[in-house]
Amino acid sequence: MVRKLRERVCGLKPLKRFVYLISPIKIERSFYKKLDKVLSFKNVKFFQLRLKRVNVNSLLKIANKIRKITKKHKVKFILNDNFHLVNKTKADGCHMGQLDGSFKIARKKLKNKILGITCHNSKNLAVNAIKYKADYIAHGSFFRSKLKPKAQKANLNVLKWSKNNIKKPIVVIGGINNLNYKKLLNTGAKYIAISSFIWDNPKLKPELAIKKFK
Repeated sequence: MVRKLRERVCGLKPLKRFVYLISPIKIERSFYKKLDKVLSFKNVKFFQLRLKRVNVNSLLKIANKIRKITKKHKVKFILNDNFHLVNKTKADGCHMGQLDGSFKIARKKLKNKILGITCHNSKNLAVNAIKYKADYIAHGSFFRSKLKPKAQKANLNVLKWSKNNIKKPIVVIGGINNLNYKKLLNTGAKYIAISSFIWDNPKLKPELAIKKFK
């Protein structure tokens, strides 16, 4: 209440939460403090934990620490792939690729939690995702990505089509940085997924890199 009053008096507008932040490929001890600083900027809506080579016990410990930070900053916590661990980690939902298991089973297991589905550059996959009651769809890769260098290329036409035909929020992924993100938002994306620009930026610390998106 006090913050809103201050913004009104000073003529300031709160930042929109349009960033879908993805974790680095490895979580180190120093990561948690960095994440806390990044999320304090208040432009992140989702944080996705994406770890491919971690055992279940380690994943649960990491998720527990991250969940406390995301809850503090009112950010939705999403697990990548592991929909069967969402309830154990008390995450807000799961993001799935086309080869990450049954969307039907995931939707049933997640119940009222968030389900996001990668649809690459495909209209058909987007339509199929809606059939499985996805809460959002993801298109990409729009630019060359360090996280997924061999990812299928997407174009603005599929983004325009989904904006007009898919009545769900669209997340765009792949090589997004401070110079190219506005074009994607203006074309129809509601959220931009970023990772390398924040966590692997040779010029900017994470808490400074996130401020480039506003």
